[in-house]
Amino acid sequence: MTTYPNLLEPLDLGFTSLKNRVVMGSIHTGLEDRAWDTKRLAEYFAERARGGVGLIITGGYAPNRAGWLLPLGAKMTNKNDAYRHRVITKAVHDAGGKIALQILHAGRYAYHPLSVSSSAIKAPINPFKPRALSSKGVESTIDDYANCAKLAQIAGYDGVEIMGGEGYFINQFLAERVNKRKDKWGGSSENRRRIAVEIVRRMRKAVGPDFIIVFRLSMADLVEGGQTWDEITTLAKEIEKAGVTIINTDIGWHEARVPTIVTSVPRAAFVDITAKLKKHVSIPVCASNRINMPETAEEILTRGDSDLISMARPLLADPHWVNKAAADRADEINTCIACNQACLDHAFVHKTVSCLLNPQAGHETELKLLPTRRTKKVAVVGAGPAGLSAAVNLADRGHVVHLYEADDKIGGQFDIARRIPGKEEFAETIRYFTRRLEVTGVTVHLNTRVTAQQLIDAKYDEVVLATGVKPRIPKIPGIDHPMVLSYAELVREEKPVGKKVAVIGAGGIGFDVSEFLTVEGSPSLKLDDWKEEWGVGNPEDFAGALTTPKPSPSPRAVTLLQRKNGQLGKGLGKTSGWVHRAAIKAKGVEQIGGVNYELIDDKGLHISFGEKRERRRIIEVDNVVICAGQESVRDLLDDLQNAQVSTHIIGGADLAAELDAKRAIDQGTRLAAKL
Repeated sequence: MTTYPNLLEPLDLGFTSLKNRVVMGSIHTGLEDRAWDTKRLAEYFAERARGGVGLIITGGYAPNRAGWLLPLGAKMTNKNDAYRHRVITKAVHDAGGKIALQILHAGRYAYHPLSVSSSAIKAPINPFKPRALSSKGVESTIDDYANCAKLAQIAGYDGVEIMGGEGYFINQFLAERVNKRKDKWGGSSENRRRIAVEIVRRMRKAVGPDFIIVFRLSMADLVEGGQTWDEITTLAKEIEKAGVTIINTDIGWHEARVPTIVTSVPRAAFVDITAKLKKHVSIPVCASNRINMPETAEEILTRGDSDLISMARPLLADPHWVNKAAADRADEINTCIACNQACLDHAFVHKTVSCLLNPQAGHETELKLLPTRRTKKVAVVGAGPAGLSAAVNLADRGHVVHLYEADDKIGGQFDIARRIPGKEEFAETIRYFTRRLEVTGVTVHLNTRVTAQQLIDAKYDEVVLATGVKPRIPKIPGIDHPMVLSYAELVREEKPVGKKVAVIGAGGIGFDVSEFLTVEGSPSLKLDDWKEEWGVGNPEDFAGALTTPKPSPSPRAVTLLQRKNGQLGKGLGKTSGWVHRAAIKAKGVEQIGGVNYELIDDKGLHISFGEKRERRRIIEVDNVVICAGQESVRDLLDDLQNAQVSTHIIGGADLAAELDAKRAIDQGTRLAAKL
């Protein structure tokens, strides 16, 4: 008996079977692009196979040079490529898994001047204008897809996934937004979908009947000029007839202005669309997007909304997600919080993909947490992300660990973050670490402001200072006025705030606080309210499932300010920053850059701005919230070093830049691996 019978049930595909309903969705790690990283990539996939995943799908490989994502990027175009990939497929098969190669032609999303598309229309997110493929070029590209699949078969893959969504090459043919052709590959919907159907048909002929072909189908383009529901369902039926084994859900183009995978998107937000599509085909359909825990996946499968569940980032965060679910240890899953900071943010600036919560992801061959040969007695001071990662990993390696925390709870800055609208998932990380502390046997001392002398007297072999940060209070006349609050007082201590508020500091915390102030009542939007807020409509009624956004009004007038000139929020995450900027703009938050803070008094916040600070203004507010950075807390360091105690400093205590949990957890993990 298991808590998740549908999730763990095998799936019979006729010629083969999958051992459960979990698919590791494609995510481009950067390790695909260079031959010397092949062994690293093999171990990365093998770890997920050992973790119990039913089917793994690789990052995208181009079927020809024009389809590269990047110059000299990942491709599968010849037998040498195929033979190199046997290291990957053997590693996965030896670990008991199955793996499919994703075939991805970037089309107009390619970051190189050789890019091609259905029409010569530049993407708004790309500097290169593509060349429109000739009819002969289309035929040649279809053959390249079929050849790529055959090479994947030679390489030992169990199947391929055709990337037909996300606004990439095939999607650019499917939608009128880009396809302006007048030949047999454009115009009518039948002509626009011809390339997708023909790719599947020729591919099936090339690989034979006993090979998995997954088609990643855009079920909601979420852009103007997107596909209609009739076009999508007709395509689904035609590719099934042409030989597709599984249809995987894809939601939204990269240029869409609706968030689809960030933290603020409700769990399983688009499963209803997958369920609608499933009624039109008889082959298995896979749900995706913001499914990160077994209970959510089980509910989807129990309702019959899909046959499979695709997850990419949750398996970065915890490669043993499936095994933990099977052993009824879901409370030990390191849950993906959809922050994107070390995965997609890395991918879009061409850095190796990893995970904020699991720095071993993508680094399995060099960041190893092996059993210690010599047990040490270690004190970790501070139970924020840095201290927690150090404590549980040190204990897991076999050290005796004592964790000291001045507060009555663990979490540090994550305990603040979880209270921000749309960041409720951060509570899952606190739940995970709470359980890991129990499992690894860390002795936890809450409500304990430990002194240096106590640590010295206890004769610890190592002391780890993860004492974090405190809000930096800028030197502004009137900063001690009763209307002034720090962000911690506002969010964590829940101090009351008026209807007119100024927020000083427009970094990540300033934006979080602005969102906190512009939401009334419960911070979690219900799914229907979230869709209305962002303009996601019923795909049966609206082409591309896109309609007019209707954000709810803010309960407060909020003004967000920063000293620097230029765009506010420029330093926010590559793939999530635009969501935060759009959210506060929709709520009517006034944004002012290039200001000097002159005075805070009963009248409000006095500022000057302009080239020579010649312009003056009083912002009449009930409260001023300070989000002007942080200062490291390292009061214990000097005394410990003077006593020659082996001391290590990590996280915010080491560097109080903009709050950086990615760096903090990475430091804690790497320190634990070394001690």
